[in-house]
Amino acid sequence: FVAKVWEWKEDHGNQIKEQLERLGASCDWTRARFTLDEGLSRAVRHVFVTLYNEGLIYRDLAMVNWCPRCGTAISDIEVEYKDTEGKLYLIDYPVVGDERRLTVATTRPETMLGDTAVAVHPDDVRYQSLVGKQVALPLTSRTIPIITDAILVDPEFGTGVVKITPAHDKNDYEAGMRNELPRIQVIDEAGMMTDAAGALFAGLDRDAARIAVVEALQSQGLLREVKAHQHSVAYCGKCDAVVEPMISRQWFVRVEALAQPALEVVRSGRVEVLPESWLSTYYNWMENIHDWCISRQLWWGHRIPAWYCDCGEMIVSEEPPASCPSCSQDTLRQETDVLDTWFSSALWPFSTMGWPEKTADLQAFYPTDTLITGFDILFFWVARMIMMGIRFTGVPPFRRVFLNGLVRDEHGQKMSKSRGNVIDPLVIVDEYGADALRFTLAILTSGRDIPLARSRIEGYAAFATKIWNATRFALMHIEQDLQSAKPILRDELNAVERWILSRLNTATAEVNRALSNFRFDEAANRIYQFFWHEFCDWYIEMSKPVLSGRHGDRAAQEKAKRVLLEVLDRSLRLLHPFMPFITEELWQKLGAREPSIMIANYPLAEEILEDAGAEAVIQTIQQIITLVRTLRLERGFAPKDRFRLNLTIPDQRDAQFFQSNAYLLLELARLSVVTINESVRDDAYRDSIDGLEIAIEFPEKVLTEEQVERVARDIEKLEQDLAATEVQLENEKFVGRAPAAVVQQVRDKRQDLMARLEKLRQNAGGNAS
Repeated sequence: FVAKVWEWKEDHGNQIKEQLERLGASCDWTRARFTLDEGLSRAVRHVFVTLYNEGLIYRDLAMVNWCPRCGTAISDIEVEYKDTEGKLYLIDYPVVGDERRLTVATTRPETMLGDTAVAVHPDDVRYQSLVGKQVALPLTSRTIPIITDAILVDPEFGTGVVKITPAHDKNDYEAGMRNELPRIQVIDEAGMMTDAAGALFAGLDRDAARIAVVEALQSQGLLREVKAHQHSVAYCGKCDAVVEPMISRQWFVRVEALAQPALEVVRSGRVEVLPESWLSTYYNWMENIHDWCISRQLWWGHRIPAWYCDCGEMIVSEEPPASCPSCSQDTLRQETDVLDTWFSSALWPFSTMGWPEKTADLQAFYPTDTLITGFDILFFWVARMIMMGIRFTGVPPFRRVFLNGLVRDEHGQKMSKSRGNVIDPLVIVDEYGADALRFTLAILTSGRDIPLARSRIEGYAAFATKIWNATRFALMHIEQDLQSAKPILRDELNAVERWILSRLNTATAEVNRALSNFRFDEAANRIYQFFWHEFCDWYIEMSKPVLSGRHGDRAAQEKAKRVLLEVLDRSLRLLHPFMPFITEELWQKLGAREPSIMIANYPLAEEILEDAGAEAVIQTIQQIITLVRTLRLERGFAPKDRFRLNLTIPDQRDAQFFQSNAYLLLELARLSVVTINESVRDDAYRDSIDGLEIAIEFPEKVLTEEQVERVARDIEKLEQDLAATEVQLENEKFVGRAPAAVVQQVRDKRQDLMARLEKLRQNAGGNAS
């Protein structure tokens, strides 16, 4: 079997590596290691034997998560809790020598056959006279004591009486330890009832036993009530079988001594955990840590280096012993259990570098700088790496931990084959490209969950197309390349060119700030907004009149080309960590100096590029263009229709600026003429932006019948919405009881509806009123 698994590993074990490579993970793949490589196996054995010899590893009976179908103990991370519609069974336990009965509630009546006590709260006056007495355990010939336990029992919940089954419930197991109760196992490792369950039930599986126990209780008049009950049930994450809490002989690590140093390095800041909201979780786990079950009953894994002799001797050794040190026999049997995969993973930062040998790699690369991983393994992997790193190297394995969210489907559900919602990254890469998938993942990493939907990936695939088209446009106009381009002299640039460089500089500062804070979502969103909207939607459109020669001389054209090249170069470098493939391809077409964009300097903000003045005036021009475009659409004019626009500007310097840049308004707003400080028709549309008085003269427009009907429908819908908000605001209970922010939202909505309604009526010009 093991040979077959190795064969499978050779055929299929590189699939994840292939996915990472296709996604552009720039690892040094020559250093790839596999968990069961000999060097790593040696490190695992060394750590195991060292901890065993120090008394930190031991073998004993204890409560574990047991999967009857897999036939092994499983870790907490492999247990999935699901809200399940079940039943709550209320069972009467007769008090011996008394007419009273104690009623207990359970969702698993089959486990009552293993009860060894019932408990009440020590302060519950209802039952104080019964403490120390016995109850007859139904369906058995046993009696069990009535005890007190302030930790297990909540007197306010249910009947205030709790059955204790130490062999089949974690809380009951701890209560049994506190009260020195016997442990009776009535369910075995295969999920079958044992002989201890009694002749009527032995040999039944646990589900069949539940039915049989309920029927027997009913026949004896001891089943008081059965209620529908929704509760959380533990399932095995590998096979979906119900997990059975079970006492089993396993190998454990005493982790308290290892946990204290790992707790201290985080508290002192030597290891930084980001986001900081996870610190409390880390502290809680480490301060309440329990011994770690490290053995698994599997065929595949690091086999525990322990050997047994018929004489009863156990030998723990890094290498197979030749004979028993006690009796000299050579017929030794190795432990069949293997180690929990997290045991070997805990050594990963240094075992992969040749430890326990003092290798050059270990000297050069350990400790590492930053670990990025999923939040769900903060304890199972991250904390254990810190513990083992400190114990065996003297220093923590990394200086910083960033915990990212988990990729789920578009509805926030965990991906699983059974749900049929698994997204194969290789299929997505084939359909949309690796860059689109990478960018989607980056821009969605704002919380614990990353809801991945194809529609989002499609959207960012369109962004990749936008980048490609913008670069293609630039290459059509640029003759020189990055190597031969002359330096930009800022004082020679016009307002548009200074504006785009200033906006790029702001974006650069914000992207770098976001990356340094591990806010990949903010960084991705900022570069997206800049490239798509400011660079493509505005700057390229504003530069077209100059680049095409419709405005300005040859010198102006050359400056425009140089700025276009500079902005594109920096933008591609900013984008590269998010979209490596398309940026590399396009950057090379710009005539790069370096062999790869990967090793080019990442852009940094430069104070000299900041230009608040240019940003202010271009923002005003943008607002005027946006206003004209909106009015054109609202009033039903076609793109070919042209308007006259007049600006009233008292300041002579400002007037001169807008006069020299009128071409921007003419081209982008599709105007017939732009005038400064001239008279306009009485029926002109008037508005003001940043202190400028604006007047737009529209040609007479007769709405078509279809347009009149559409405007009428829009007006009717807005009137209905406005009436609904009015009713809401006239409701004194709503205004008086709702949060102030909610009430204000409704008021703001009313104002917006009124403004939109007034504009529609005005634009309809009486035709749709």
